[in-house]
Amino acid sequence: MISHTAGLRSFQAQHSRKARPGRSLALAATALLVAACQTPPPPAPPPTPPPTVKTLTQARYEKVAPEALPQIADADLSGAWPALLASCRSFERSSARREVWAEPCSHAAAVAASDIGAQRRFLSQRLDAYRVLSVTLEDGSAEPRLLATESRGRITGYYEPLLSGSRTRAAPFTVPLHRPPADLLTIDLSSVHPELANLRLRGRLQPSEKGNRIVPYWSRAELTDDRLRGAELLWVDDAIEAFFLQIQGSGRVRLPDGSTVRVGYADTNGHPYRSIGRLLIERGELTLEQASMQGIAAWARAHPQRIAELLNQNPSYVFFRELPLGDPNAGPVGALAVPLTPGYSVAVDPRFVPLGAPVVISTEHPVTGAPLRRLMLAQDTGGAIRGPLRFDLFWGFGAEAAGPAGRQRHDVQAWLLVPRGVKPETLLGK
Repeated sequence: MISHTAGLRSFQAQHSRKARPGRSLALAATALLVAACQTPPPPAPPPTPPPTVKTLTQARYEKVAPEALPQIADADLSGAWPALLASCRSFERSSARREVWAEPCSHAAAVAASDIGAQRRFLSQRLDAYRVLSVTLEDGSAEPRLLATESRGRITGYYEPLLSGSRTRAAPFTVPLHRPPADLLTIDLSSVHPELANLRLRGRLQPSEKGNRIVPYWSRAELTDDRLRGAELLWVDDAIEAFFLQIQGSGRVRLPDGSTVRVGYADTNGHPYRSIGRLLIERGELTLEQASMQGIAAWARAHPQRIAELLNQNPSYVFFRELPLGDPNAGPVGALAVPLTPGYSVAVDPRFVPLGAPVVISTEHPVTGAPLRRLMLAQDTGGAIRGPLRFDLFWGFGAEAAGPAGRQRHDVQAWLLVPRGVKPETLLGK
């Protein structure tokens, strides 16, 4: 009885599937309808991102004993002495600086360039040493919260390149160097807001129905030939070398007749600097080790059709002025208005390191890898040099200086030297 009933059910089931397809379709439709009515729960909202923390960078100066400074070799101390005396001469042009530095500078002038012992006594007896720290604070609150304190920063290198060029456009000299265009405005608010003494805004007038308004000046990509027509200073033969000249800020151009002229920084379009080396790393086209000046130049030689697109990723643009060559053995004139001393002049952020001041740095030689501990003088500035522990070391002129300058990308520690009894903060902005 059980076996027959089971057989009957099996027979009925088989034939019901074959003989009644409408019922199967109805059941399937009903199942889909029920499933459709069961609306899935809405997805959980994405987590609310934490509020953006605005930060503020400041310098902190910790006084240290003279013996706590890194040991400076005799050769490096004597090598830095002419740069120190050049800073002292520059202080004479400013009553505020002259008043502060008069006493130590008078003693420095009396020290012979070859008297290492007297130079060391001068540093320990006439100057106070302060270790420079970079402090990051939370900005915008009544009591800013300390986020980080760093004792190490970054040092890079720069040099004075030599380019081949002409005063007129004729192959192969087809890449222009520009003087500041006539429509470039420099806005200085320091007379109204003294705290903005180190801030210069660049812009241009844009007519509108409501009157003229000042807007940001054109970026590099927007600076077409038409917009810069008439501002050509010289013509050179290499776009990537012209770009590196803008990064260095000054250089020399050898003309077809064999003469050489010097060009120096005149102004900028006011846009922030963006590193094309870092961009090539982000794109996976160079490694960190390859992204030196030499590595970037090699990439450009291998991809000439992509140079313009790459350079336009950096919106900053530098304008030049022609300068007399003067002493070919002397460096270009820096922000302190004195010729830079190769190996001993350094560019700084003047918001945190006073121009002209001696600075002891401890880093690594970019070629040999040996410790590099030197007395240097803060005699220049740079658009990309931002922060209490950001430095740019001037290596000199030509191909010999290009090697270490292009490879200098190292950690650095720094100590600021100031006249005895003077607080570093009081020297800023002078």
